[in-house]
Amino acid sequence: MAVTYHIKIKKEYAASLIEKLQKADAIDLIKETDSEVLQDWHVTEVQRRINKYKDSPDLLIDEDEVFKMLDAK
Repeated sequence: MAVTYHIKIKKEYAASLIEKLQKADAIDLIKETDSEVLQDWHVTEVQRRINKYKDSPDLLIDEDEVFKMLDAK
């Protein structure tokens, strides 16, 4: 049975390290789907925010207002 490891590589080393490992046939790159990338805490946080705004819709900001605020910066 194959073991899958998830590693973090510092940005400055990532591209060349991955390229070398591919050339050595030492790794298989696996494309993850969005559902696999989504962490449980992400789902929990999104649900918390949805509930917050359902309970207090006055906290919502109109899309046009958001763009105005971003343009002002």
